[in-house]
Order: sequence, then C-alpha cells, then structure tokens
Amino acid sequence: MIILGIDPGTATTGFGVLKTDGKTEKYELIDWGWIKTDKDSLRENRLVTIHEEMLAILKKHKPDVLAIERLFFATNVKTAMAVSESLGVIRLAAAKQKIPVFDYAPMSIKLVVGGSGKADKILMKATVRKLLSIRAPNHKKTYFDDVCDALAVAICHHRRTVTGYTETSNTETQKTTKQKHVTRNHRKKNTETQNEITPKL
Repeated sequence: MIILGIDPGTATTGFGVLKTDGKTEKYELIDWGWIKTDKDSLRENRLVTIHEEMLAILKKHKPDVLAIERLFFATNVKTAMAVSESLGVIRLAAAKQKIPVFDYAPMSIKLVVGGSGKADKILMKATVRKLLSIRAPNHKKTYFDDVCDALAVAICHHRRTVTGYTETSNTETQKTTKQKHVTRNHRKKNTETQNEITPKL
C-alpha cells in the first residue's frame, strides 16, 4: 500500500509518501517535500500551483490513498478560509485521479502517532524521524516541519486502517489507569485521615 500524507496550507503544503506491506509497522519512505507558492501571487494563482503540483505528485507515485490533516479549529478566520481552499484543490486533484481521501483531526493524529492527544510538535517530529529514520535538512527547517506533519498523517492512517489501532482502546486504557491512580490516592488519603483521628491508647 502506498499512502500519501498531506499537511495542507496556502503558503506551504507538506507531503510525504510511504509504502507499507499492509500488515506490519514497517514503513518505506518513498518521497517527501513541499509545495511552495509565491506569496506575492493572487490567491487563485497560488491555488492553481497547489492543484497542478499535487496532480503531478499523484501521477508520479500513484498512491492507493491520500491522508490529510483536517482543519479542526482556527481562531484566525482568514487563515482558516485559505487552508480550506487549499484542501479543496487537493481533494479535487485526488478526485481526478480517483484516489480516496481520508482526513484526520489534529488531536487524533497526535494520539495515534505521539501517544497523546496533547503531544507537541517537538515530540511529533521526533517520533516521525525515529520511525522513518529521516534527517532534517540543514536549511528550510520550517518547511521540514510541514513534511513531518504530513508523514504523521500517513502513519496515522496506516495505524488506524491496517494495524487495527483504535483511539477508543487507547483512551479507555488511559482512563482505567487514571481511575486506578485516583482510587489509590483516595485509599491513601482515607488511611491517613483514620490514623489522624484514631486515639492513641
């Protein structure tokens, strides 16, 4: 199975191509990079660039699926609209090539790949680099962050659909562990309270 992971954006769109055997956690990194648009160009022209370059990537690697990070929340409406437009032309490119698209919320990707829905960018990047044995280039580190985000989406898709990983089971395990911890603390507190009020003979 070939998975194309995408981290959408108008200025920079990161992408990463993974090949898996469809059964195990073994990954082969086929390609990675970014689509960069001219900040001085009209918005519609930047979208044309994203669409055309995405089509070229799809035709070159012929992925079985496209995994993309879902726009979950944005305080900046202008930024949210721009990313939404980028998502639209990427989906259009995939539709033209008849490639199914799966999208995942940022928190879901963090949980599946980083082990916690609150995993920060440093942890996520370190995890991706370790899994894929990829080194950051000496330049354009900001763009490499976009690449790592894209690869994280691809890994998330693989784990969710191929290896049988479920967020529910992981969440329930964390919840059970937390409940046990609370129970132990509660028992400890009750014991300490009883010791305090028990009169010494």
